[in-house]
Amino acid sequence: MLHYTTYTEADSDQWVTFVHGAGGSSTIWFRQIRDFKKHFNVLLLDLRGHGNSKSNLVKALQRYTFDSVTDDIIEVLDHLGIKKSHFIGISLGTILIRNIEDRYPNRIHAMVLGGAIVKLDFRSQLLIKLGNWFKSMIPYLWLYRFFAFIIMPNKNHKESRNLFVREATKLYQKEFLRWFKLTADLNPLLRFYRETRSIVPTLYLMGEEDYLFLPPIRELVGANPLADLFVVEKCGHVVNVERPQTFNEKALEFLKGLSS
Repeated sequence: MLHYTTYTEADSDQWVTFVHGAGGSSTIWFRQIRDFKKHFNVLLLDLRGHGNSKSNLVKALQRYTFDSVTDDIIEVLDHLGIKKSHFIGISLGTILIRNIEDRYPNRIHAMVLGGAIVKLDFRSQLLIKLGNWFKSMIPYLWLYRFFAFIIMPNKNHKESRNLFVREATKLYQKEFLRWFKLTADLNPLLRFYRETRSIVPTLYLMGEEDYLFLPPIRELVGANPLADLFVVEKCGHVVNVERPQTFNEKALEFLKGLSS
């Protein structure tokens, strides 16, 4: 089972589950914990092979899929007896949350998706192709640093870049490659999500400098009355790290509005 941490101090029966992105860990949410645990029960988890979640030998021998990684999250909720939760995700974590909505719609109240990925443009697809060409030739950290710089290139993105690279050093080369192979499934999965309107209230929190992923979010939100978008000024891909106060305020306002 995945490593997880819970905070249950709040006078509430509602849960918020945080899902980090590839190469990160639950530590990226450290600036959210204090604010959210005042209002909700909080569940933080490390995806397989990340943070304190060690790779299960049997699972490691199998090909990773978005469904199998999603089932890891549901396994933790079942273990804790959490029937339904709000979900907050960043980057690849947003794709996993959308997969939970698709496969387990009765387990999810609402979604807050930061740095959400709903479409890969030409630059993103070229980046993935380059990664596939070189992934077996160069150390994975070189590749990860390159990806982090392309996605978060500005000076004010430096803290986010460094945080994700620091967390990625905890991965093994083989574990990184297992996760990277998931990119082969991205295009058809994202196309399906764009064509299938979400039925769950959703808030997208995007940085105005998230130039790879913001434009398709604008299109998606415009076509879905259950989706809202807040664009954070002077901010890149990892909104919760670069602008934590704004992230917390907008996410809590959204979730508490649904609960009232």
